[in-house]
Order: sequence, then structure tokens, then C-alpha cells
Amino acid sequence: MSNQRLKGKVALITGAASGIGEAAAKLFAEHGAFVVVADVKDELGHEVVASIGQERATYAHCDVRDEKQVEETVAITLDKYGRLDVLFSNAGVLGPLNGILDLDMAAFDNIIAVNVRGVATTIKHAARAMVARKIRGSIICTASVAASVGGSGPHAYTTAKHAVLGLVRSTCSELGAHGIRVNCVSPFGVATPLVCDAFDLKPSVVEANSAAISNLKGIVLKAAHIAEAALFLASDESAFMSGHDLVVDGGFTVISRSYYHN
Repeated sequence: MSNQRLKGKVALITGAASGIGEAAAKLFAEHGAFVVVADVKDELGHEVVASIGQERATYAHCDVRDEKQVEETVAITLDKYGRLDVLFSNAGVLGPLNGILDLDMAAFDNIIAVNVRGVATTIKHAARAMVARKIRGSIICTASVAASVGGSGPHAYTTAKHAVLGLVRSTCSELGAHGIRVNCVSPFGVATPLVCDAFDLKPSVVEANSAAISNLKGIVLKAAHIAEAALFLASDESAFMSGHDLVVDGGFTVISRSYYHN
């Protein structure tokens, strides 16, 4: 492949056993990266590695709520490939759909633990590896349109994604001195297993629901589109981009729905 945009780079992707993470793992590998597929879904994770090929991919069990597991996963990456160029901190949960009057605080705490603390921990240990080896790396986090627009996701999830956006901007201010870029990608509604399971809906129904409220008509957002955005942020094509929220939403977050849209 002549246009391999990550040739020779090593990428660690959390939440890579399905959905956006799986799509990114396969796409990164197609573009020449060695990929560490990190997740808690071991069987699915091994299937992703098998689909890529063991010469290009490795599986690591990693619950991002546990800092020791995150640290060990980074160590596995370094032991296997000798470096870490790209972190795609993508692991996340949607959580219950309760309103604020019935908010499950234990579930809220878990969502923060995965979606915020887990992201912070992966940035911490990936950045340590990059700084120690003087690697001008790229760190990408999965945020959401819910980081920009209230009411586009459950309360705990929306809170967490706002925090991810803040974390990206804050860590970018520190890591820029080391030549490390930190960005995030914010998807509109995608029919990933995470979303389908939360709403107990088939992918086709989730896609139809998203398409109905989408601003950009004639196209259905897929995990592959988000993986392409992450690939851009991982590659040297975005060499001077840091602290950026790459919103992949067809204009959803920047339009008013009160005049032209019913």
C-alpha cells in the first residue's frame, strides 16, 4: 500500500474489541501501524487481532478503571514493539438513561471512572512512555457531540464527555513542550454495540433514528468514518494540530434546530 499514513508507528487503542475502536485498529493496521488492541472483552479482542494478523496486532486485557492494568498495557506495548507513537483512548460506557430525578449515583460514579478517570490514566502512562523516549506522539480521545450540546446524551455520559474535552485541552497545554499532540474526536450518533445495547435496538434502527435528526442528509454515519478522523489525528497530516475537538457530526452541533428544522 503506497499511502500508508502510519507506516512503522505503534498505536495503542483502548476499547478496541468492537465499534469505533475495532474500526480504528483495523484501519491503523492497514496504514502500516503495529496495533495493541486493549479491551475487557477478551474473546472479541482476540478476534480483532486474528482479523488483522498477529504480525501486526497484539491483544491486551485492560480495564481502564484500574491504573495498574493501564500501566501494564503500556509496558506490554513497549516490550513488544519498543515504542509508542499513538494512543487512541477510546474505551467508554454509555450508562443508564435515567433522568436527573432518578439518577443512579453508583452508575454515575462508574461512568466517570471509565470515561474520565480511565482517559486520564491512559494519557498519563502513554505520555510518560513518549516523553521518556523523546517520541513526538499523538494522543487521541473519543469525546462526543454530548461534549458540546446538552440533551444529546444521558446526564452522566454528557458530564463525562465534557470532562474529556477539558482534559484534552489541559493536557495539550503541558505536553506540547514535549512535542506531543493531544486531540479528540467527537462523533454524532453511531450504531456501535455500546449504543445498540444501551437502547436495546438493532443497528439499523439506531442508524435510522440518527439519520432522522441529522443535519447532513444522504449519508449514514458509520464507525469507519470516526476511524478515518482518528487516523487523520494520528498521522503526520495533522502535525500542527493539538487541543482540537474534531467534531464528526454533519453540522449537528453548530446549527439551530428552531427555524429550519422541526
